[in-house]
Amino acid sequence: MATTTERTAHRRIPTTLGPVTRRLGFVAVGAIALVAVGTGTAASAADVPADKVSYTTATRTFAGVPLKVAVPVADPADTHVAPVAAAVPGKPAIPAAKAPAKPAAKPAAKKAPAKPAAPSRAQLMPHGVPGGQSWFRVGPAQVRNAATIVKVGQQMHLPPRAWVMAVACSLQESKLTNLGNLGARNDHDSLGLFQQRPASGWGSPHQILNPRYAATKFYQALRNVGGYRSLPLTVAVQRVQVSAFPQAYAQWEKMAADLVTGTFN
Repeated sequence: MATTTERTAHRRIPTTLGPVTRRLGFVAVGAIALVAVGTGTAASAADVPADKVSYTTATRTFAGVPLKVAVPVADPADTHVAPVAAAVPGKPAIPAAKAPAKPAAKPAAKKAPAKPAAPSRAQLMPHGVPGGQSWFRVGPAQVRNAATIVKVGQQMHLPPRAWVMAVACSLQESKLTNLGNLGARNDHDSLGLFQQRPASGWGSPHQILNPRYAATKFYQALRNVGGYRSLPLTVAVQRVQVSAFPQAYAQWEKMAADLVTGTFN
């Protein structure tokens, strides 16, 4: 078969060469083909660019002749291959870290109850402003005493008109000052914001000098006055106090109404 030729890598190997030479030619052709096939397989399997492929050498035998050829190997830095965590014998696999739980949404803040509207002038002074009104500048302690009188009236569920009557009474009796025993200047044994007398059954001196107690006792007596809401202020207060000057309370009605409005909450 002297006319037969073998092709490899675009070169002809004449068949006129000796048997050994032809044999080596086939070996070379096989090696080149193996390298080409191996390289093409590795690149296509991993879908990695050629410049990212690493190779190692391996021994392959072709036609009885051992040859060293290049074989592609997996690249540990290849980002196309998902890393697999190696299991440690005897130890459970480490679970993947969980994302931190989102904090629970805070409940909506409760709205504060609406503040009640301040009483109107018609509620405070239904008969209008009497003539001959008096006024003086009050200090912090006097304002606190007025606020206590108003607060007690609110807690006893009495109308704003009753608050004005109580404050006006204290303005006349003590100028909203919690008076103790004044000795010779005392009106008998009268004490406190309303000049209430222990001898008349209003309570002990210690009780009467407590502003809350004194205001409560005044309101309890006022509540027993029939139709007090519609009575003129000075008439209603006089029936509680039984004063020697029954008309004196009327002069403080406007100032009392102003103090009620200013201390209301």
